[in-house]
Amino acid sequence: MLAKFLQAIHKKKLVQVKFVAKSDGQLRDRKCVPFDYGASTTAKDKSDKYHFYDLNSPSGRHNLPLFPNQIREITILEDESFEPADYVKWEPSWIVKRDWGQYS
Repeated sequence: MLAKFLQAIHKKKLVQVKFVAKSDGQLRDRKCVPFDYGASTTAKDKSDKYHFYDLNSPSGRHNLPLFPNQIREITILEDESFEPADYVKWEPSWIVKRDWGQYS
């Protein structure tokens, strides 16, 4: 699953992710931008996580960090690319190296 996620980052492809929500244990299915993989510098728990940007949550777009054991499936949406400029609104300090131009 990680290899597929990293491929989506490098190819700038959106993904469909199915995961179990921590809040209620329910299976969710979201279209997301794959942002990064690793331990967040701002989180209390320094475990590696998949970092997504959720595009179709009922509560609106938001960052979505998920532990590997929450994820059931990641599908690369080969026909749906994204432009980092549309989503990266800060000075990035990615864990996973990438070639996103000024957003790398």
